[in-house]
Amino acid sequence: MAVNHEIYDKLAKIVSVENVMVDEPLKKHTYTQLGGNADYYVTPETYEQVRQIVQLANKESVPFTLLGNGSNLIVKDGGIRGIVLNLQKLDAIKTDENLVVAGSGARIIDVSREALKEHLSGLEFACGIPGSVGGALYMNAGAYGGEVKDVLTSAVVVTRDGELLTLAADELDLAYRKSNIPDNGYIVLEAEFSLKNGKYDEIKALMDDLTHRRESKQPLEYPSCGSVFKRPPGYFAGKLIQDSDLQGKQIGGAQVSLKHAGFIVNIDDATAEEYISLIRFVQKTVKEKFGVKLEREVRIIGEDLE
Repeated sequence: MAVNHEIYDKLAKIVSVENVMVDEPLKKHTYTQLGGNADYYVTPETYEQVRQIVQLANKESVPFTLLGNGSNLIVKDGGIRGIVLNLQKLDAIKTDENLVVAGSGARIIDVSREALKEHLSGLEFACGIPGSVGGALYMNAGAYGGEVKDVLTSAVVVTRDGELLTLAADELDLAYRKSNIPDNGYIVLEAEFSLKNGKYDEIKALMDDLTHRRESKQPLEYPSCGSVFKRPPGYFAGKLIQDSDLQGKQIGGAQVSLKHAGFIVNIDDATAEEYISLIRFVQKTVKEKFGVKLEREVRIIGEDLE
């Protein structure tokens, strides 16, 4: 890409030079280890910086993408134009009695561990979810019978216009693996969770059990985007894929996991095109065999290679 020095200088003025990278490979920042480059990869350190970046993008008509921590995401091989924002440095976690307040860049796993330290129960389900707090709100993340909407009380967001808002949890329309955050163009900066007092040993025992179940069943030894598909009503996605004889199916370096059919893993330097092609092949095969439409849980963003 040809660097627009005026845009670069304005970004660097907001966040400092060390927080702006040009033509940055996004495969370094996604769990799948896929994707082309970002024109400008920006890592702000304060809420005010995020607000100013949004306002700059609007004023200069520069495309703007929020990456999250790249755990439930596929970036296409052509990369992403304009500004890619990663909020990983907004990772503070604070507790106040039964409330836990976490920055959107904090890992939800770390929030659950902080809750454990304070003998607070309610976030045990999140101990194996690899995403950020912002990503967890974006998709109302959940596992093992729990989900974000069970414990979220409020969120601080930046709007498309660069306005700072504090919203109650019910204003986010949290439902199974979705919220109104993408439709409204909100950027989550902070989340507040209300938890219950519990016993440390009991909370830890449950977290240890859930961690063991996750590690024994999921293919964590390979890069992946996590669970690819939402659970279809009345079915399990992994079981449908397994019963379609698709475990081990491979396109290029992407493979339907032999360990858990609900996962697609990058076993041999896959391209995003190969990974996405395999997702579509799985959807087509399951639809033909069982008449069930598998809906993606993973987001796909960016541009194809020209």
